Amino acid sequence: MEKAAGFPSVGGSYPQKNAEILSSQYGINLFLAGLLLTFAWAVHAVGISKSHLLSYLITLMLIQLLWMLWYLCRSCTQRRLIRDKDTHAGARWLKCGITLFAVITLFLDSFKIGYYIDFSNCLSPTEGIFPVTHAVHTILQVYFLWCHAKDIIQSFKTLERFGVIHSVFTNLLLWTNGVLTESKHQLNEHKERLITLGFGNITIVLDDHAPQCNCTTTTLCSIFSQGIYYLYPFNIEYHILASTMLYVLWKNIGRKVEHHQQHKTPFKFHGITIGMICGLIVLTSTIAIVVVYLIQIGRSKIKSELALTMFYLHAIFVLALMCTAGIVALLIYRLEDRSLDNSKNPARKLDAELLVGTAAGSWLLSWGSILAIICAQAHPKYTWYNLPYSILVIIEKYIQNLFIIESIHREQEKVNDDIKTLRIVTISRGSTLSLTPSYKEIYNGRAARDSREVPCLYKDSICGRENGGGGGAKEETSQENRSVMRSASDFSFYSRNSVTNNKRRVLKNIAAFLFLCNLSLWIPPAFGCRPEYDNGLEEVVFGFEPWIIVVNLAMPFSIFYRMHSAASLFEVNCKT
Repeated sequence: MEKAAGFPSVGGSYPQKNAEILSSQYGINLFLAGLLLTFAWAVHAVGISKSHLLSYLITLMLIQLLWMLWYLCRSCTQRRLIRDKDTHAGARWLKCGITLFAVITLFLDSFKIGYYIDFSNCLSPTEGIFPVTHAVHTILQVYFLWCHAKDIIQSFKTLERFGVIHSVFTNLLLWTNGVLTESKHQLNEHKERLITLGFGNITIVLDDHAPQCNCTTTTLCSIFSQGIYYLYPFNIEYHILASTMLYVLWKNIGRKVEHHQQHKTPFKFHGITIGMICGLIVLTSTIAIVVVYLIQIGRSKIKSELALTMFYLHAIFVLALMCTAGIVALLIYRLEDRSLDNSKNPARKLDAELLVGTAAGSWLLSWGSILAIICAQAHPKYTWYNLPYSILVIIEKYIQNLFIIESIHREQEKVNDDIKTLRIVTISRGSTLSLTPSYKEIYNGRAARDSREVPCLYKDSICGRENGGGGGAKEETSQENRSVMRSASDFSFYSRNSVTNNKRRVLKNIAAFLFLCNLSLWIPPAFGCRPEYDNGLEEVVFGFEPWIIVVNLAMPFSIFYRMHSAASLFEVNCKT
């Protein structure tokens, strides 16, 4: 009987498991086909042009638009139904972040449309259709994520799995296309910088991105062509964030929800002044370093070497501070005895996997630099700063990952049971019993200063009686109340609570500091300040083309790691 009763539920899970496997395989094949098409265009394969790649991406976006419209219409017709929600998914700050990136992406699309209009005589029509489709896709997708990122889909599950996974890999392909386009632009500038550093013997044929016709308005064309590449970092972050939110939605399809979900934890600036000030100093100095770097690099050999030295010294100082802050936070965790939350949570699991997975990109570049420094025959002075920089990058990510992953898995501290059961009553002149505002007023002595009111603790017996006894009874009651006040101030849980608050304050300041530091370290590679390109030593040891391939593969993950770490640290700050 037990087997027979259990058999239908087991058998019923197979179709959903098969749908999950089939949809994931569909998405992977969709992505691999687009990735191969992107690679073929990048290496100028015979018969493959940019219009073929853009046509493929336009088709994928149109299919996703149809699915999102169908889902939104179906949701409107069923809006009165109570649906399960995953409170861990689609946090408000994450939605605000993706909205900001989406707005900047719309500016990028408008620049592309203007660029196409100016060069319409020699550009393919797909280069005009693509930004228009992408703008519509961006607007609808952001609206979809704002409204439905927390949904746990329980109907049309097989169809929805294919629709969501299609959206995930469409965004990944758009991310890949943005990374490739931005990398090819960086490669052109990189070759010019290497020549100024004395590496003129490196030869490679670079792409010429200029259209083969004249621009109708030269000034506008220059603004559009230069502005596009400064906006690409935001477009890249937008698509990777969208793909992660959609992936969590896909993992939540058909999920059984535990209804003791986590309560909302809003971000507060109170108590993190030190961390914010230190972080803002790092952020300001990083922006200044990036501006000077981009101005000086490539001007002359001396200026380029000074720019690289300045970058390395600043980065070494910042990374050393981040390592110290992370170690202090981990030591505080070791001193606390708090259990970890091991409940099933797709969003939290994805966060941890992305942290470790994307950190591998930076680790690959760092180990390549360390190996190049060891094996190189000639060492310009500025290259020696690359050694401590590369070592600190490895150590800092290792420590930061431990801190973030443990933080997001720690259970939130519950209020002490003694505090919850504490009852405070007063004996007023009017012979009535009333509650004081809070137990903290006892310690502050405020209740004692209230007119003719004497605070006491109400636990197992009545603290006082109505005013009707003799004067001796009143005096005895007053003495008892004073003794209760003295003993209340010495409660051990109050001192423990004070120590806990101090630890929390330190942790919140560390999280705020690391949050701003990660934003600071995201800026240099995202806006073209990449010593891995400009150092030159790695190209000599590994060869120009092999090292450029390694950098182009690893750099996008390194850039995403910083933004994802900043987002995770923001969540840690809210949770602590």
